[in-house]
Amino acid sequence: MCGNHGVVVPDAMAKLRKAESAEEFFQILGVAYDPQVVNVARLHILKRMGEYLSGDELDGIPDMIALARCKSVLERAYEEFAASSPLEKRVFKVLKEAVEPKAPKNFVPLDDLK
Repeated sequence: MCGNHGVVVPDAMAKLRKAESAEEFFQILGVAYDPQVVNVARLHILKRMGEYLSGDELDGIPDMIALARCKSVLERAYEEFAASSPLEKRVFKVLKEAVEPKAPKNFVPLDDLK
């Protein structure tokens, strides 16, 4: 396992805004992770984290509360992909569309007929 195991780095919120890799998010927030899981699902984990945080207003609240929320959400997203594959969770549109039933090319909806 990698990570700094619960130790939040100084100026963590500023560093999170500048983070360029999934590993940086884990390190800044002090979340332990398995590099093999992150290598396979890094974008999926970060996308899911963003989905979980959408609607949360982190600006204007104390950094420690914002960091605790971010850490909790990252742990949740990581655990989701540690327990299943990106193909099972289908976070990205292209993966969702891959399993949607497609209408036949020669299909004309009844509403389109005049």
